Amino acid sequence: MKTWSGTVSGSWSSHSPQTLEATLRNAFLALPGGWEGTLAEAPAAPGRHPVMIFMHGSSGINEAAKIFGRRLAERGIAFLAPNGMATPGRLAYTSPVSPEIYEKVHAMRSAELDRALEALPCLSFFDGRFVIAGTSEGGVAAARHAVRPDLSEAGRLILSWSCEDNYHVEQHRTAIPLDMPVLNVMSAEDKYFSRANAYLGNDAALGHAGRTLARHRHAAVVLIPGAPHTLYNEPEAFTHIAAFLEHVLA
Repeated sequence: MKTWSGTVSGSWSSHSPQTLEATLRNAFLALPGGWEGTLAEAPAAPGRHPVMIFMHGSSGINEAAKIFGRRLAERGIAFLAPNGMATPGRLAYTSPVSPEIYEKVHAMRSAELDRALEALPCLSFFDGRFVIAGTSEGGVAAARHAVRPDLSEAGRLILSWSCEDNYHVEQHRTAIPLDMPVLNVMSAEDKYFSRANAYLGNDAALGHAGRTLARHRHAAVVLIPGAPHTLYNEPEAFTHIAAFLEHVLA
């Protein structure tokens, strides 16, 4: 039996209706005009805007994610990040652990995304336009989501997740529709998902989504040399992200 050198903490590995609702109520929200807080605290009628649903990485809604949200809000985009860490005792890890552990977490993250999308049409600030984005662990949930036929999704943004088979998944199971505009932004040598990682588990990996998205006519992959794993606030990365959002939300 293979052993893994990472650690696992917590035991809550699937959402109840109550814990799932908590991830939405405690979502970080940044609105154009400068308001920010949790979704539960949001003002009733702050105006209507396009929305980014952002799936955070394994470190949760950290300061980098909040800065990203504020920068997008300054550009007229409401930023909604479901709080996957709102569940006390939630399963957590330091890599590498077994694929079974990762998949339990990914299932929870996918449920959080589904709940946010279910609530989206009822949000007073939503103008009908939205994109789904995810970074690292959250990028898996974003990439695996197909579409909701009752919502018109403008595009998909996959950050710091390569959409490839590797140690972090049993299979990547990317489900982005072929006609969906999608942008994948990666460090050229991402410390987790490129061959720079000694425990990657895929000698044929590219370290980006180019192979997975090869048949997607409206896809682009951006590689940034020397970028850190959390890269969305890096000037080179944010420039591409902003241009993509401006295009798909026009």
